[in-house]
Amino acid sequence: MTVAEYAALCSKKTSTFHYTCSKSKEKRERKRKNTNEFPETHAAIAVTTYLSYSVLILIGHIRDFLRKLGLMKHGKSAVKDDVFKLESDFSHFYTRNLYTRVRDCWNRPIASAPSAYMDVMDRYSDDYNLTFKYPGTTSKVLNLGSYNYLGFAESGGPCVEDVVQRIKDDGVSSSSSRKDLGTTVLLKELEALTARFVGKDDAMVFGMGFATNSGNIPSLMGKGCLILSDECNHTSLVLGARLSGSIIRKFKHNDMDYLEKELRKAIIGGQPRTHRPWKRIFILVEGIYSMEGTILKLPEVVELKKKYKAYLYVDEAHSIGALGPTGRGVCDYYGVDPSEVDILMGTFTKSFGSAGGYVAASHEIINFLRHTSYGATYATSMPPPVTQMVFSAMKIVMGEDGTNEGKRRINALAENCGYVRLKLKEKGFVLYGNDHSPVIPLLLYHPGRVTTFSRECLRRKLGVVVVGYPATPIVEGRARICISAAHTREMLDKALKEIDSVGDILRVKYNKTYKWL
Repeated sequence: MTVAEYAALCSKKTSTFHYTCSKSKEKRERKRKNTNEFPETHAAIAVTTYLSYSVLILIGHIRDFLRKLGLMKHGKSAVKDDVFKLESDFSHFYTRNLYTRVRDCWNRPIASAPSAYMDVMDRYSDDYNLTFKYPGTTSKVLNLGSYNYLGFAESGGPCVEDVVQRIKDDGVSSSSSRKDLGTTVLLKELEALTARFVGKDDAMVFGMGFATNSGNIPSLMGKGCLILSDECNHTSLVLGARLSGSIIRKFKHNDMDYLEKELRKAIIGGQPRTHRPWKRIFILVEGIYSMEGTILKLPEVVELKKKYKAYLYVDEAHSIGALGPTGRGVCDYYGVDPSEVDILMGTFTKSFGSAGGYVAASHEIINFLRHTSYGATYATSMPPPVTQMVFSAMKIVMGEDGTNEGKRRINALAENCGYVRLKLKEKGFVLYGNDHSPVIPLLLYHPGRVTTFSRECLRRKLGVVVVGYPATPIVEGRARICISAAHTREMLDKALKEIDSVGDILRVKYNKTYKWL
């Protein structure tokens, strides 16, 4: 080996070492920046969580073995061997041995409007949750699980009065798609009002929020396009992207450095095999991420979008009405001009207490969707009473009803969010997300504690939603608390007191147990 070759080899090793160090430093810096929103899971918690699932799976296999021997009858799968199975063997195993035994924590029937309080139907099971029995009674619980951010999901008030009158005038269904006879005068008025509310030129509304994404993304994107999708995006965005036929590349959640690298790589490399330039590059993100409680870093995304000439699609299902001084979503929250975002999508199922969704953009994009959208061509249009509910609620939020009720609700939601997060942190719970988010994920980690937390809260007249694997990463089981403007300070204090008690019993105040978290 010559001196020159040796020097080149040393230089290569040194550069590789520096590259590895810089990558590690960059990873540590990224983790440090996200510590406030995502406290790191302690190793002891992760190990015991994995161990818990291992034990549950082992017991499940033992139970299946006993069933084959005829020594155990409970928990037998409802799918017969000669019937075509739609799910994998592990899905059946998971449902039979893990989910079925704890499914009383989910799908609880509600017998009232999902307002601050709601009536939950009582039920019990004497066969390991294979079937439920209903005694015909209900329990009144404090609602901490519905997306009723502005408190419009109620059984009375001016909005409900407008809806009742609309039913009398126009009935309960349009019985047609938008392409045929489903476009009503009220729908056109709602579209104009929605566009004005979010600050775009035009808007189009649809009867289902999920289908707004899954049915319209394939119309906007197709072969030869690239979609850069946040790894925590909702299933509706993921499904719409897959149906479009575009190439999809995920980037780390809310990580702008990672997104910029993907944009650079896409522009330099072009399309696979041919290396031709992409027809269009779309960035798919959400305003508030419902499972993490985080808020999109919109100014940074807009800067990258303009720098690399990409298109930006923002799903505001959880942020519209819930963020910003006037409730106009993530653009209002950051003071970003809505014209900087190419397509704003949102739903009416959360803040507006109704159903359906919208897409707001330029006149050209909306006119294109009116002719190509699957949701407009094949789906039944939004029913008149549902449309009226959105119209009346949006008028109140905008202050066009002649009162300050909309402003009061927006302020009440913001105050309640900050108050509950602060108190839960003081009590020692580990929380995910942004302090201004109405979605508060409370980390429970262990599968046994996830289900027990739900049952204990219900016993204390609190209605909470718990989420575990496979809906979350295996070591990040959580309760997802949703705050509403309908909650009073007395209600929240009661809830905090009960949650504090449950936290002591289950020992899930991990910030007190592990001071360094």
